Amino acid sequence: MCGVHNPFVLPLMGLVVHSVSASSLCPPWTSSRRSRSQRRSSSTKLRVCASVESRKMELLKCIQETGRGQSTTPEQRASIEEALVRVEAYSGGHPISLPKLEGTWRLQYTSAPDVLILLQAAATLPFFQVGQIFQKFESHAHGDEDGGLIRNIVRWSIPTILEEQEGATLLVSAKFKLVSLRNIYLQFQEITLQDINISQEVQAIIAPAILPRSFISLQILQFLRAFKAQIPVRDPGRESVGGLYYLSYLDENVLLGRAVGGGGVFVFTRAQSLY
Repeated sequence: MCGVHNPFVLPLMGLVVHSVSASSLCPPWTSSRRSRSQRRSSSTKLRVCASVESRKMELLKCIQETGRGQSTTPEQRASIEEALVRVEAYSGGHPISLPKLEGTWRLQYTSAPDVLILLQAAATLPFFQVGQIFQKFESHAHGDEDGGLIRNIVRWSIPTILEEQEGATLLVSAKFKLVSLRNIYLQFQEITLQDINISQEVQAIIAPAILPRSFISLQILQFLRAFKAQIPVRDPGRESVGGLYYLSYLDENVLLGRAVGGGGVFVFTRAQSLY
């Protein structure tokens, strides 16, 4: 009888007794057992949450002082991999949540060669800087219920010519589709160069502050600021370049991913929305 919560009807001596609740027929210790069980469940959830946060903090501590991955030693890479696996263990094999994935994520660490080559170039070349690197997910874009758009955003600069760190933006856009519980397939679409911000020194050369700005000089400044170049990644009629991306862990503020096929690991934290 315990656990049946809907009112029911009892025929008794030709009479009908209405609205006798099941709880009134349960022994008094049943509610006490249920309460203890609920407290144990809540306590377990709190311990798991605390453990996850502790593991995430360990991972973020491991990747400090690595230059987002470009200056790691073999010992550091081994420690980071161990910390990654410990956090990934809390994913529980649950399917990825596209609404939770939605938004902008800032790169904190990677071992992907195609990203490390940019970071290493910035570390060695005096005329090249790499600022923040982001991934932006837009789920259900173009009406796709199992996918959307992903934009890899790289802020970069050429000192004295462009503004520091954010002189220009490189975007690599791709469509993505959820192909299994935690795997998405990327189909790269185009590369875009935009948001060019020239330095104050260059602006002074084009349009000196002590002279009246001519129509031509103003047109040059406006053209540079509005400049946008788009390069398709695929040829018409051919399948676009693609790759498999395993989202190994996701919560409200941390995203971990692995490029399938040895393409490297990625550690992201939630960032403010871009564009």
